[in-house]
Amino acid sequence: MAKSKAKSKGDGVNPIQMLKDDHRKVKQLFSEYESAGEDAITKKQDIADKVFDELEVHSSIEEEIFYPAVRDNADEEGSRLVAEAIEEHRVVKTLIDELRELDADDEQFEAKFKVLSENVEHHADEEETEMFPVAKDALADNVDQIGQEMQRRRMELLRERAA
Repeated sequence: MAKSKAKSKGDGVNPIQMLKDDHRKVKQLFSEYESAGEDAITKKQDIADKVFDELEVHSSIEEEIFYPAVRDNADEEGSRLVAEAIEEHRVVKTLIDELRELDADDEQFEAKFKVLSENVEHHADEEETEMFPVAKDALADNVDQIGQEMQRRRMELLRERAA
């Protein structure tokens, strides 16, 4: 995942902007996959692997840091949005696990990757329009701390993947 340059009210990284940056990056990868062409199997596999890595790091950061902070500081609506997002992540993780068992030239791969793309894009759009406005208010008092924790965890996850 690309390091976000979005600043918060202090010196830290704004956690909401960090997650929006992740969404844009993954949507761009989905677009690259779509435009790769039917015969570009190796290229599609490489893009899919990047998508999987991006989504796994992103969802870990959300589930470990962002969602608990929102749930702990938001009203009932915020808690409901977090519960729904966690279920959407579960579906995405299942699809990624299934896709990792297939080759990109498998007919089933294309269908599952399309479903993954649609699910992720829906989830990202829903977060940005429904959850992030709630989170902005709920996290206002500790936005810098949350952003720093998320950035630190991202770096740990990336180091683990590189090892």
